[in-house]
Amino acid sequence: MDADDLSPYLEALPLPVLLVTFGGRVGAMNARAATLLGAGKGRHYITVLRQPAVLDAIERTLDTGEVAQARFLANEAKRGTTWQATAAPVPAGVMVSFEDVSAMQEAGQMRRDFVANVSHELRTPLTALLGFIETLRGAARDDAAARDRFLGIMEHEATRMNRLVRDLLSLSRVEAEERVRPATGVDLGPLLQSVLHALEPLAEEAGVRFEREGVREGLVVPGDADQLRQVFTNLIENALKYGGSGGVVGVEMTEDVRDPSLRRPAVRVAVWDRGDGMDPLHIPRVTERFYRVDSHRSREMGGTGLGLAIVKHIVNRHRGRLRVESALGQGSRFNVILPRT
Repeated sequence: MDADDLSPYLEALPLPVLLVTFGGRVGAMNARAATLLGAGKGRHYITVLRQPAVLDAIERTLDTGEVAQARFLANEAKRGTTWQATAAPVPAGVMVSFEDVSAMQEAGQMRRDFVANVSHELRTPLTALLGFIETLRGAARDDAAARDRFLGIMEHEATRMNRLVRDLLSLSRVEAEERVRPATGVDLGPLLQSVLHALEPLAEEAGVRFEREGVREGLVVPGDADQLRQVFTNLIENALKYGGSGGVVGVEMTEDVRDPSLRRPAVRVAVWDRGDGMDPLHIPRVTERFYRVDSHRSREMGGTGLGLAIVKHIVNRHRGRLRVESALGQGSRFNVILPRT
């Protein structure tokens, strides 16, 4: 079969594919390959592909007739992509196909980053605990004052580890259920009042008062009550910890007949503060696992860096939206938008 006769068959394939003839020319390529590599029919394959690993794979297949694979890196829409290039022998030469494995690469990188972050978060308190245990067994064995001080620090570090493990388990459960939309109805007004009542002692300790606006009964959304309670507990606790310097934390609840982001009736719950706020540059990343605007301050306050990641996944499960607004010196506002029944 002539190389030109292959074109209709290549166009039917869902992957970018091209044919390298025994003469080293690109004998045919489909539109997907042209989009990925640029126009190349009739040109030598070295000028079309350029990347040494892919060229080596093609040469190996031309020489030995064996299937060879290599990674091909591309840049599409200002985003780097990774492709698995497979060179396979055919009667007319070598057929080279490209499979997009970017998502797999990103998932692998996320797993590696996650393990590295968890290891880092656990290593510090574990090192502290081991050091204090060694000290208590040795030099401070009979020093009551030192023993009490070290035991207090050990309790703080153990509590921090327990909180981290709890948040990791919570995040794991939320991710496992993310595709299953809750079906039971939850009245947001009483739920918010319950959360605010539970956090009142923490607010008093921080010298912060709560402001409520529009928090009322009757606004029901499909939801998991426990998970929604966790969302608003996390957001209000964060507002107390990082925005409490403003002396007030507010909770607003409004009903939208048709929310533009959801294109349907919705309830919007906003948690705001008048604290230091944050640079808007941080906003796209605040829901990433272990991302902290101020790492030292977060750890001092017992933060695990997972709270907003949990919030994001729970809101996603409820088919809602999380919108963050903040500016330095002007406080922060976290908007949770949930669809109505």
